[in-house]
Amino acid sequence: MTAITHAPWLRAAETQALIAALEAARPGGSRFVGGCVRNTLMGREVDDIDIATQLTPDRVTEIAQAAGFAAHPTGVEHGTVTVVVNHKPFEVTTLRRDVSTDGRRATVAFTESWEEDAQRRDFRMNALYAAPDGSIHDPTGGGLEDARAGRVIFIGDAHQRIREDYLRILRFFRFNAWYARGPIDPHGLHACADLVGGLDTLSVERVWKEVKKLLAAPDPRAAWEGMTAIEVRARALPEMNNEPRFDALCSIEADLLLPVDAMTRVAASLPDQASAQALARRLKLSNEERGRLIAALGDDVKLASYMSLREMRRAIYMLGNEAFRDRVMLAWAGVGGDKAQQWRALVAHGQMWTAPRLPLTGDEVMAAGVPPGPKVGAVMREVEAWWIDADFPDDKLSIIERLKAVAQGLN
Repeated sequence: MTAITHAPWLRAAETQALIAALEAARPGGSRFVGGCVRNTLMGREVDDIDIATQLTPDRVTEIAQAAGFAAHPTGVEHGTVTVVVNHKPFEVTTLRRDVSTDGRRATVAFTESWEEDAQRRDFRMNALYAAPDGSIHDPTGGGLEDARAGRVIFIGDAHQRIREDYLRILRFFRFNAWYARGPIDPHGLHACADLVGGLDTLSVERVWKEVKKLLAAPDPRAAWEGMTAIEVRARALPEMNNEPRFDALCSIEADLLLPVDAMTRVAASLPDQASAQALARRLKLSNEERGRLIAALGDDVKLASYMSLREMRRAIYMLGNEAFRDRVMLAWAGVGGDKAQQWRALVAHGQMWTAPRLPLTGDEVMAAGVPPGPKVGAVMREVEAWWIDADFPDDKLSIIERLKAVAQGLN
């Protein structure tokens, strides 16, 4: 029998304390489920630990509190209680079956059947359960083999699974980006193509959250191509149509094993700042996300692979480290894989060098004879321009001398 007995998260004191408390109340009634089981079997990192249980949410809360754990009803209408053990959160969810669904949200009823709970999940690899001793239970009969082979296959009828929640179209491609080790399942792809119109019913917040997860995968190119082929990308993300630059960026990252940043990939897929503004408005991006895309797609500072260190520092000072890296990566993708060593050096230096602050205050400017008001800012900007051009000297005396010269020039 397949088991994950030696998984570090399973053996952790917090995990053992919680599962022991649940099992004491109902032996054999609680199992680990979903990502923690799937990722352990696939040799991937485990971030979150979910537990499925035959216990009701009220009973879970009582058991947790009696054991001295915090219990929060984070999704109690769907059977989920978040239990915190020594600062470690666990989502404990009562077994469920769908009563009705409108393609966006489901009405559920609690059940004691592991098979019913498994059938309402999306992919077979996500319907794997592990008992407290680590032994694996596979109610769909295909999840274990899918995890071993790297296949993303819907449970039962793919069309029905998608009609239950149209976000599963995007999840299908996200899971392929992260876990598939072969071609996309044609039956799942066909179902997504048939029901692509359902994407229009989803909230933009759910779409954006799923897209960011998809683009954080090590190499999402095959999934992105699949989305484009059946018009999922055009339907859900029409602004993100710069396919050559997106593909080039992903190729560079994959070939050189560079760190992945989903927002850099979003920027690469956008043609210009206008498309970034349109995407931000439509999908309700945060101000920080919108600002980052706009900065990444700017052209006010010239970047080239042959930049000197002095030119690089000037650009970082003007843009900031994050925008500098984004623009370097986009410029690199724009010209392809040429000059890889030079581009990579720019990325590395851009992460290592932190721009200093101009060591000059408004009080010092006024002490040099500049009257309070707009002239103080004008003098500071002129001194700053000299300081930048001189490559940021850490020499207060020279800066004061330059200040005096500028101040005298005003008279």
